[in-house]
Parts: sequence; C-alpha cells; structure tokens
Amino acid sequence: MRDWYHIFPKNTGLSLYIWIIFCVLPFYFIFRSISPWEIGVGVVITILFFAVYWLTFNSRGALVYIGISLQFIINIAMTVLFGYVYFALFIAFYVGNIRSKAGFISMYVIHLVLTVAAIIFAFFINYVLFLSHLPFLVMTILGVILIPLNKYNRLKQEELEVKLEDANQRIAELAIVEERHRIARDLHDTLGQKLSMVGLKAELSQKLIDREPAKAKEELQDIQDTARHALKEVREMISDMKNASLRDELSHVTMLLDAAGISHEIHNGADPDEIPMLTESVLSMSLKEAVTNVAKHSNARRCLITLTESDRDIFLKITDDGSASPEVDFGNGLQGMRERLTFVNGECRIFSSENGFEVNITVPKVLRQIEEG
Repeated sequence: MRDWYHIFPKNTGLSLYIWIIFCVLPFYFIFRSISPWEIGVGVVITILFFAVYWLTFNSRGALVYIGISLQFIINIAMTVLFGYVYFALFIAFYVGNIRSKAGFISMYVIHLVLTVAAIIFAFFINYVLFLSHLPFLVMTILGVILIPLNKYNRLKQEELEVKLEDANQRIAELAIVEERHRIARDLHDTLGQKLSMVGLKAELSQKLIDREPAKAKEELQDIQDTARHALKEVREMISDMKNASLRDELSHVTMLLDAAGISHEIHNGADPDEIPMLTESVLSMSLKEAVTNVAKHSNARRCLITLTESDRDIFLKITDDGSASPEVDFGNGLQGMRERLTFVNGECRIFSSENGFEVNITVPKVLRQIEEG
C-alpha cells in the first residue's frame, strides 16, 4: 500500500509545498463558478484525477495507458471548464515514468498536442482569465516539453548505472574466483608432484628399512631434500603476492570489533615472526573471516581472540557470546577458510552453544620444522 504523499513527483527541484499548492489550486478555480452543478463536477473529476494518478503511476502494461488516457481527458476538461492547466505538469512526470520507448514517444507527443490544443481552445473561451496568468501558462508548456524528457533520461541512466554496478560486482566476484583457482592450481602444481614423490619414497623406505638400511637412509634423505625443495618453491611462489601479516590482521580485526561495538580481548602467545609465510597468510585470512562473521552475524557483545603455540601446533581460538544456531553450517566464508587450511594441513572446528560460538583453528608447525631441519 503506497502512502498518500506518493502522488507528488519526486526529484523535481520543487518542494512538497509547491505541489500541495498545485493540488489546492484546482479547487480555487472550481469554486469561482456560480453553478453548484459545475462545482460538484469539478470536485469529482479532481478527486478522480488524483485517484487514477495514485493507483496507476507505478503500474506496468495496459493499466498505465488506461490511467494516462483518463488523465488526458480530465486535464482537458479542467482546462476548458475551469481554466486550470497545471494537471499537465503531473501528467508530464507520469509520461516520463513510462519505460517503453515507443510508449513514451507516443504519450509524449499526444500529451504535448492535447495540452497546447486545450490551452488555445480555452483561451478563446475565457481569454481574460488566461491573460492574467499567461507567464504560468508558458512555464506549463515548457514543463510539458522538458519534464518527460528529463524524467525518461534519468530513469534510463539509473537503469544503466544499476546494470554497470551489477556487472562490476560480477567481474569482482569472477576475479576472486579466478584468483582462488589460480592459487589452488599453483599450489597443486608446486606441491602435488613433490608430495606424491614423498609418499612413494616414504613407502619405499618402509619396505627397505629392514632389508637395506643404507638404501632406506638414502630414500629418507631424498624425502628431506624434496620437502625442502617444495617449501622453497612455495615460498618463491607467494613472495610476489601480498602477504597477509598476522600482526596487521590482529590490528584490523580490533578496529572492526570497535566499529561493531563489541568489546574484545586479544591474547597473543605466539611470535608471528617465527611463523612461516604461508602459514601466517592462512591464519590471517582465517582470523579475518571468523571475526567478520562475529561482527556481522552473531549479535555478540564480547569477543575473545587467543593465539598460542606448542611444540607441534599453532592454535587460534575465536569465541563470542552471541546467538548461534544449534546446527553449525559451513557457509561460503567458513568453507573457504576450511579449504585454505587444507593447504597447510590445518584443521578448523566450530562449536555452538547457548553461551555463544567458538572457532578453533589448528595448524601444524611442519613447515617451520622443515626450515629448521
């Protein structure tokens, strides 16, 4: 149900009060008549005009043309009978709101011709009245000429802007997807062959360790060399990428939680400088995704972020006291987090309860151990 004030055209440069005056003026022209019959007819057709305008302005299809035809008739009657021509301005905005090019051109020409013809005809009937507000008549005709063109072009521009925004959004999404696929391909090409070789040599070493210990030792050395070489290739591959700094991300999520009005505590028990680059990037992106979910969806009042490490693992925990569904479902963000963690053999566990939501991320320190070895 539309509000009553939607009968007034928007974005016209005229205030609401001016349009209210245009709505009140017809009654002034009507009550100048002496005959009660004429007054009654004038009031009825004025109310009918606004009713038709209100009911059909945002319609589509045949109803638009039925509505505008009735408004043409009412405008002509008010101009000829009472000298009131300003309904033509309302109709001008109505015509400009027609989306079909053929329909717009047809109604534009018909409206302009009928308005000029009605004014000329009424001028010869009551030229004294029309001479008294001749400048306003000229302005009305100019409005009938210019307003529909301006309104129609503005609507077309808005449609193009919406399409352009949608296209840019789609391009951005495709770029993200393509970048994700590219990184996945690069990691697969870099690590896939090396890890397959490590697996085969480990299996071979297991078979040789009792029968040919020297040969098994050589295979184990090859495994170590292959792992180091794979790590070197991974580091070279991501060296040209923008590395996600864990320190920077902790600072960013602090600002995000502050902006969301969520109190927070951060306990950092790990040294980011000692975390391998790939692991740090994955942890940073996972932290960003988890805290973004807290800020957007949890309605939490408090959030706790804890980063710790042991001899074997790096552990990141994000907890909040917000509302959480009893059945946790991996959305696109959490699913992407889980996919990124697989590259570093990490694990993500999510728990929900009446007291809030908890995300536990564990990443093994295998890369560091390889570097130290």
